[in-house]
Amino acid sequence: MATISSLLSEHVSLRVRSVDRILLAGYVPRLQSDGMLVRFLNDHAGGTIPSPAILGKTGDAYVEEIKAFAKAREIPLVRFAKGQVKEDVARPHMEKAEREGRSGVVMLGVAQEKAWAWRGWRDGGRDAHPHFAFDRQTVFVNHYYQYIFDADWGPSFIKTNAYAPYPVWVYLNGHEWAKRQAAHKGIEFTPLDNGFRACDQAERLAEICDSLSEQDIFAFCDRWMSELPSPFTKAERGRYGYRYSVRQVEMSDTRVFDRPQAGRAWFEQTIRDQLDLGRPDKVQIIFDRKVTSRTPGRFQTKVITKRSFRTSGGRYPSPIAGGRSGQRSGSVV
Repeated sequence: MATISSLLSEHVSLRVRSVDRILLAGYVPRLQSDGMLVRFLNDHAGGTIPSPAILGKTGDAYVEEIKAFAKAREIPLVRFAKGQVKEDVARPHMEKAEREGRSGVVMLGVAQEKAWAWRGWRDGGRDAHPHFAFDRQTVFVNHYYQYIFDADWGPSFIKTNAYAPYPVWVYLNGHEWAKRQAAHKGIEFTPLDNGFRACDQAERLAEICDSLSEQDIFAFCDRWMSELPSPFTKAERGRYGYRYSVRQVEMSDTRVFDRPQAGRAWFEQTIRDQLDLGRPDKVQIIFDRKVTSRTPGRFQTKVITKRSFRTSGGRYPSPIAGGRSGQRSGSVV
């Protein structure tokens, strides 16, 4: 009988280990405290009063710049509906750009989402020279999804909003990067929607996947952040530059079996070998309504033991009201 190890060693025609989805959060270090924000406002105010009204003017100018950027390049502007899958809306525009061999922003999406932003209010002072205080608060504001088809990375996007501290989010896909690097090097492969089905030079493909580094990611960020509209002037971009942290990263280990039967055998053997892996001692039932001491009705503890499951021929018996299970590792409460 084949084992998991033998199936993986004898019936796998391709193995690809790669970085998959990457989500970065970009932030401006010089805008992370109220003192730094006041210095930023002072620069805009020319040494006069650092009023929060400056934030509104800066944000409005940024939004107008985004709209002008999209209009000048005839980029479709889509306002996402609640619950709409954004990736599905952007996909036709990405596919069209790929067919045409065109790199650039292919769609601008707008969605109202939650964010942390600096807000200011008057805190004393004379009318001629008022004092203002600043704090970060939760706001629901428009976010701008700038969908990009990149020559090196393929489908990607950068999300921004017009509120200080002007955060950005960058989405990339390591598989898409590897596909384009392989194509540039003349390596033939059969792609999947998010991976590889076959490759005639598996070792060279593995080397490409292993070579992906932060420098490739930073090159993408620097290239597009310099080309896209910004809330900062050209003179400010050097001073108020972005740093990036990893918000989410997914790793992929793909195994392609030489025939479907081997894949089914691996799946069935894995299920058998790992049947008890991660089985919890207890399971809490979550009701679809709020239950308090005033909720009417009777609530009972349901206990199922391994012994009762085996003696019932694999069928779960009727719950036992109250009581305690004698086999701790198999109880369900």
